Amino acid sequence: MNIAIIGGGAAGFFAAIAAKKNHPNSEVTILEKSKKLLSKVKVSGGGRCNVTNGCTSIKELTKAYPRGDKALKKAFRVFSTQDTMDWFEKRGVPLVIQEDNCVFPVSQNSQSIIDCFLSETRQLGIHIEVGNGVKSITPIQNQLTLTFSKGNISRTFDKVIVATGGCPKEQGLQWLADLGHQIAPPVPSLFTFNMPKETITELMGIVVKETRTSIQGTKLKSDGPLLITHWGMSGPSILKLSAFGARILSDSNYVFKVQVNWVNELNNTVVSESLKEICQTHPNKLLTNYRPYLLPERLWHYLLEKGQLPANKKWAELGKKGLNKLVTLLTNDVYNVQGKTTFKEEFVTCGGVSLESIDIRTMQSKTCPNLYFAGEIMDIDGITGGYNFQAAWTTAFIAGKLA
Repeated sequence: MNIAIIGGGAAGFFAAIAAKKNHPNSEVTILEKSKKLLSKVKVSGGGRCNVTNGCTSIKELTKAYPRGDKALKKAFRVFSTQDTMDWFEKRGVPLVIQEDNCVFPVSQNSQSIIDCFLSETRQLGIHIEVGNGVKSITPIQNQLTLTFSKGNISRTFDKVIVATGGCPKEQGLQWLADLGHQIAPPVPSLFTFNMPKETITELMGIVVKETRTSIQGTKLKSDGPLLITHWGMSGPSILKLSAFGARILSDSNYVFKVQVNWVNELNNTVVSESLKEICQTHPNKLLTNYRPYLLPERLWHYLLEKGQLPANKKWAELGKKGLNKLVTLLTNDVYNVQGKTTFKEEFVTCGGVSLESIDIRTMQSKTCPNLYFAGEIMDIDGITGGYNFQAAWTTAFIAGKLA
């Protein structure tokens, strides 16, 4: 049996290894259109490669996927985060789980993961071909014929696994639509917010650990740390918001208002009472010298200035109007977003081949027998934290095993 894996990235290599392990007598070939293999693995996690997440609860794990969560509940029962960790450690790549549950190789170097894959494919006798992409797939009887971009070459395989990764443009998925697959139009996910007209960017480098962010006029909201950058806002709270709001924010052409609750206290009355208590217990303290909720000093001074509250005013002199203004600044601080920036080197797409067109139990196409899918080519994507790689390993393992 001949098996082709289209795509030499994370999902492609994992699928190829799973296929060869489960069909040792088959010939498995990885076909990569560029001349670089595992390029996304190389840059992931700042070059350290966040291979998975330490969360072992499937219920909690699937909450990290804006798209594909229901399908992954079934898939994670077949190949879990623990299975991923065991897989790498058995192959000589020790891993470490950080406090935030992100899992990295102990070496803190993505090359450890790349070397592991290259070594495994060599040992198993998996063929790797680079520099020629597949432009079409044609079913002929019980086989699939692949036509390549260069040289007008065609080759026939018994099984094909598509693991080409996220595609930024819908026309790049036309060859799969031609086979009858539904396509969810791709849009960017996991990006930071640009705020060219907001002076808060002068506070670049400040991290606020507990915030709640939301998109004005929608139900989108996210909790977590927020990082102020020289172009706008980033950090887990913003990245999660961008992932869950990928389509809505694309429709807005990335011009919208983000609301920031700097203290992550949803009850304004509680915040108001907390500030009143400061007025009573520290009446003679100056606003500038007493920061509520241990806010970063520069941010506190910025908020006072934004609210036109004199820093040298005493807490006792704040008054009802000043108190209400401060409550609003702390719990509903609004900023204008105009544009986005890709998070580091981690380009992630929302969209791809619709899960309606895929049997998630096997990863096989519902419209084209013997064709399988793995990784981000599917309409599955997660937030930052190792979740996208885990979806790749899981779907690739199932596709490779059952192809």
